[in-house]
Amino acid sequence: MSNTPFPDRPHVKPRGKRAIPSFFGRLWRSALLWFAWPIVKLYVWLSAHLKFPVWAGGDLREFAMRLWSLFWLAFVWVLLWGDITWGNIIVGLVFGLVVMTVLPLPRVPVEGRLHPLAAIRLLLSLMVNFVQSSAQVAWAAVKPGPPPLGAVVRVHVAIKSDLVLTLAVNYINLVPGTMVVEIDHLRRMLYVHIFDVSKQKYIDAFFKQTAYVERQFIKAFERDSEWHPSPFHGIDDDYHHVPFSDRQRVAEEAERDRPSRGMRRRRKDDK
Repeated sequence: MSNTPFPDRPHVKPRGKRAIPSFFGRLWRSALLWFAWPIVKLYVWLSAHLKFPVWAGGDLREFAMRLWSLFWLAFVWVLLWGDITWGNIIVGLVFGLVVMTVLPLPRVPVEGRLHPLAAIRLLLSLMVNFVQSSAQVAWAAVKPGPPPLGAVVRVHVAIKSDLVLTLAVNYINLVPGTMVVEIDHLRRMLYVHIFDVSKQKYIDAFFKQTAYVERQFIKAFERDSEWHPSPFHGIDDDYHHVPFSDRQRVAEEAERDRPSRGMRRRRKDDK
């Protein structure tokens, strides 16, 4: 009599890890323990103990955004001169500080948290959409027949932050064939001009792409579990007039995508 609980069922024999995946796995864990974890502890300690003046933003996140803006203005100054020297860098920092002090822009609250992997995936999808849309627009320009039928389509998004909404609008504008012509700030409504709506599948593809962009921006920048309302918005204006049902719709669409990816993985394992 066999000691195995189910002798009639096939059992997979355990197999050791390969050398290369095992090496990179240990490298990733070591980097997480010895590099990322101390940085996170330092950030938490600085956030709890450092007090930033009002002109510097008031907290660590606002100060980091202002510091990034200063470096970006200095970088643009160096690009304009076309020569990387210490003099151009120092003058760029001085001019950037003067611009931010004398001509300040309206404050853009920082309320979410950046997820690098989701942001990289979003950037890769932008590159793919850019190539595909460029090919479609080029083909529509040279193919015989009547010109494509354009139209303005209204689409509603469940993005809460003004900063993330601006990034999403820039994403849509960078893709050839689509252009945001108007933004309804209160209702979170975008009016987008589509290059070709002669077929229903083109309209369906646009709404599918917009829903994907909406989900990815929420995953990358403003997940509900990590949302920190900014004091510049008072009581946050009820999440900038974004009802809970819209956020729930995005979450349900993301959940529907997960089983499909899991099924594809199981099919690959079965093969």
